[in-house]
Amino acid sequence: MISQFQFLMVAIILLFISFLGIVLNRTNIIIIFISIELMVLSVNFNFIIYSYFLDDILGELFSLFFLTIGASESAIGLAILISFFKVRKSILTFFALMKN
Repeated sequence: MISQFQFLMVAIILLFISFLGIVLNRTNIIIIFISIELMVLSVNFNFIIYSYFLDDILGELFSLFFLTIGASESAIGLAILISFFKVRKSILTFFALMKN
């Protein structure tokens, strides 16, 4: 049986990978959006872990709520990205423009 510590280590590794995706790649906004979504998914994974080990359904309900918010955030972010690309003809972030 997989212990609670092993589940939490997976969630911490996912959070760390998403943090590195934001910090190390500041030029591509799509990678930044994906990293933010990975952070939200690692938090949802923590909710599900604690819900399972505490035998409470409230964590799973919170997880479903945050998944719907994450899906709407992705749709709105993609719409903003498309309109930004139509205006500027580039999706480079402000940090990438400062390097040039």
